[in-house]
Amino acid sequence: MQCPKCESKTAKRNGMGRGLCIEGKHTFMLGEPELASLAEEATLASQGHAPEHDLARSTPAGFGVKGFSNYYPDDGRGYGQWLKVDRDAVMQQAVMEAAVKAMGEKLPREKARAAPKASLADLANCYVITDYHLGMLSWHEETGDDWDMKIAEDMLVAWFAAAIAQSPDAKVGIFAQLGDFLHWDGMDAVTPASKHLLDADTRFQKLVRVAIRVIRRVINMLLAKHELVHVIAAEGNHDPASSIWMREWLSAIYENEPRVTVDVSPDPYYCFEWGLTSLFFHHGHKRRPRQIDDVFAAKFREVFGRTKHSYAHMGHMHHIDVKETTMMVIEQHRTLAASDAYASRGGWMSGRDAQVITYHNAFGEVGRIRVSSRMLEVA
Repeated sequence: MQCPKCESKTAKRNGMGRGLCIEGKHTFMLGEPELASLAEEATLASQGHAPEHDLARSTPAGFGVKGFSNYYPDDGRGYGQWLKVDRDAVMQQAVMEAAVKAMGEKLPREKARAAPKASLADLANCYVITDYHLGMLSWHEETGDDWDMKIAEDMLVAWFAAAIAQSPDAKVGIFAQLGDFLHWDGMDAVTPASKHLLDADTRFQKLVRVAIRVIRRVINMLLAKHELVHVIAAEGNHDPASSIWMREWLSAIYENEPRVTVDVSPDPYYCFEWGLTSLFFHHGHKRRPRQIDDVFAAKFREVFGRTKHSYAHMGHMHHIDVKETTMMVIEQHRTLAASDAYASRGGWMSGRDAQVITYHNAFGEVGRIRVSSRMLEVA
């Protein structure tokens, strides 16, 4: 590297975006070309390519170099190398997204269905489901309620049947699934970030199969009720990767059904505009209720500016928390799911229900219906 101060050829990088001139014995800041070159070298090195350091072994897809050691014999004949690789989160997500897209091209498509004969053109029903934890296992003697795959699937269908029957015939139905729909996110039944062991009912492939089946059934139920159906499959802290394939696959499955739209945004903040009413959605794992209104207003500045009535919906904490700020009403929702052993032993208890909230395109919220798990059990 050439020193920009004295033009000596003895300069080298010295870390933290700086360079060191060996001959002139001074330091200097690297310019944009040098920083760009450094970033490219770092990317190649993470993939196993740094020939000037005798590193020339490609890593498998989804993995990156964690570290390496070279051993050079005294006689100078060849060298030995120990290469350590580990999962690369960015690379793995890119690989997964490509695989999801490829598999989505092979999924059978839903055909267009006849719309209901009449609907109330000014209304939208928002069906809020959060923290459903499909695939979780709970034993009533330990937690107070039983929960397994069959109970969860049956209850979700029963809840939507009851909510649809009791709510007005609105033009739009919003399926607001606010994250943690699946209890875990891969072959190991652990939380993705902290790797805490989870109480799992079944195998992951069966969990995926049931999740797709029950969501398709729910969407088809909504299509029989509403002229238009909008689907939000939010990212949660239990299922960040699964929420990706869920959004992409649902978008592919319903691409021939013009009455269904799926929000495929990779950002964990979502928005739906209904006339002068704006609805915002976030799981709650990145921002808490008291910190969320300015984030929504900043991310969806134009929508927020056009509307007069704004509402934010969140989950994550499994209990009710409602507050009104100068910008919007923020509501944290309960879950229909039973408590797992971790929550029960920690004493984190709350009621179990979900709501369908009706919004007018000029006046904001005009009604809501709450259907609890106990109502479904005795029905």
